[in-house]
Amino acid sequence: MSAAVMMKRIAEASPCFKARMAGGLFLFLVLTSTFTEFFARGRLSLAAHVAAGVIEVSCMIAVTLLFYDIFKPVDRRLSLLAASFNLVAVTILLLQFLPHSVNIGLGFHGLYWILISYLIFKSSFLPRFLSALTAIAGLCWLTFLSPTLTNYLSPYILAFAFLVEGSVFLWLLVMGLNAPKWEEKANPLGKPA
Repeated sequence: MSAAVMMKRIAEASPCFKARMAGGLFLFLVLTSTFTEFFARGRLSLAAHVAAGVIEVSCMIAVTLLFYDIFKPVDRRLSLLAASFNLVAVTILLLQFLPHSVNIGLGFHGLYWILISYLIFKSSFLPRFLSALTAIAGLCWLTFLSPTLTNYLSPYILAFAFLVEGSVFLWLLVMGLNAPKWEEKANPLGKPA
């Protein structure tokens, strides 16, 4: 199957499937990160470490693009801005050429989550409590812009951010989203997609 055919099928997939796919990919990302950081730290070959990194980055890019597509009906420009912030965050984290680049990348990641929080709040197809959780995750990631806060809160705030994000993606994986309400947002005049 060609990449173009596969991309067309993904674009035509139901919004609930896309939400569950985002949840599943994020779960895979967290499991890969947890394994490499906590269980296999220092014991992986360079090739295995690079492979894990490629998996993590690929999953994050896929989740970002799925979220862009899911939240496009709420506010196309804001959804694009959020996706752009997260892609910049991933790029900065990959390049790590700036001093404190990890902190800057995590700051962009925080902005992404704050924008996603607003999009969830404005949507009618996800429960609003998820908006509060994503706002908390965004604020957690933004603390990494301050070296003082990072040194003081780093292990706790990192764990809390992952826990909050994980609960949002667990919701998406298990519950998905309200597809009829998503369709209302995507087609406000009732025209078929």
